[in-house]
Amino acid sequence: MSEGRYFYDTNAICEILKGNPAYKERSKAGGSTTLFNLAELNYSLKRQGKERADEQTTDYASCLVDVTVADVLEAMSLRVMRRAFSVPDAIGYVVAKRLGLKFLTGDKEFQGMDNVEFVK
Repeated sequence: MSEGRYFYDTNAICEILKGNPAYKERSKAGGSTTLFNLAELNYSLKRQGKERADEQTTDYASCLVDVTVADVLEAMSLRVMRRAFSVPDAIGYVVAKRLGLKFLTGDKEFQGMDNVEFVK
């Protein structure tokens, strides 16, 4: 599943795992994510008591892309301006722009932003 067309934020991966039909076709196009998003995903799944949290998280390991120091610096500048963003999603947004991927999310904080495909 490497790069593909989309960058999956944590919300997008959760919706894919839930079987949300709005995400089904988009997941077929393939996507990327960061280790930070997978950490957030794993935490969320474990907090919900999901028995397969580790397995479901590991399923997305092939989608991982590298994060640079420049990505982190830009993302934290963005997060200072938009505090509602999680650290993983701010980093993911910057990485998506750098890689030329659409940032796929259902997080309302990103609605209307450049390079975002907002899906509920």
